[in-house]
Amino acid sequence: MKLYKPKFWDHKNFISLSLFPVSLIIQLVILLKKKFTKVSSFKIPIVCIGNIYVGGTGKTPLSILVSKELSKVGKKPVIIRKYYKEHMDEHSMIKENFNHLILNSDRTGAIQEAQNKNFDTAILDDGFQDYKIKKDLSIICFNSNFEGNDFVIPAGPLRENLNSIKNAQIIVINGYKNLKFEKKILEINNNIDIYYSKYKAINYAKFSQKELLVITGIGNPENFLELLNSHKLKIAKKYIFPDHYTFSKEELNNFKSEAKKNGYQIICTEKDYHRIKKYSVDEIDFLRVELVLEKKETLIKKIQDIYD
Repeated sequence: MKLYKPKFWDHKNFISLSLFPVSLIIQLVILLKKKFTKVSSFKIPIVCIGNIYVGGTGKTPLSILVSKELSKVGKKPVIIRKYYKEHMDEHSMIKENFNHLILNSDRTGAIQEAQNKNFDTAILDDGFQDYKIKKDLSIICFNSNFEGNDFVIPAGPLRENLNSIKNAQIIVINGYKNLKFEKKILEINNNIDIYYSKYKAINYAKFSQKELLVITGIGNPENFLELLNSHKLKIAKKYIFPDHYTFSKEELNNFKSEAKKNGYQIICTEKDYHRIKKYSVDEIDFLRVELVLEKKETLIKKIQDIYD
């Protein structure tokens, strides 16, 4: 979905309240789907890493991290993603960072393929709202700068009601510690485990003496900009586009011309880079990051418990 986050999603206001009746209809549809959808079970454990908030929450980096860690303890996981042509950037990024990925327009078909190929764990990168799949463990991702009016789309930023947290076992919050949000989560589900993660920049030093022209089309560009600022990198100009934005060759050439004229270095995220690398991108570089998970061993142990 290529969209900018509307400002009215942050608060209850005239626009969001006007759209609220539509949100109620969507919530009713969701409830009916949950009630009447036939649920399929599988021979291998299903770990779902999803979200209930529209936009980037770090699902894919966490899916890669969990898959790598399970591999280290002798498991044979595979990442499952629903195929969307416009999400090829994320598919490409996974393939570069982890060996095993299955794409299918139907996740159940992908899981069946995983079983046939003798994988012993399916990691669903997204899919919390796929009610036909029985999950053995569900992890929901949030950003610590989460803001919203608690309404479901289109009146607010939620894919489903926050009460759906009751169906998850783990929350991973990306960013700074947010005790207010933790309290809100625990009021809904006081049995849920909460972990924190953060992005660590690997190659930021190479940009330290440069003025940067930032181009990005991701779900939560604030995280990227905050990471650049945290390393005191100088942002001279920035161009923010919707998530999964398809840059044209002409646009990239215009950015290159502007950068050359002003002595800027063009920088983007790794996800952006996988969208534009089909063009000549010698003048464009990306900030390489890794996800650091607090209490990683504890979380991985909790996942391992599903095998018992």
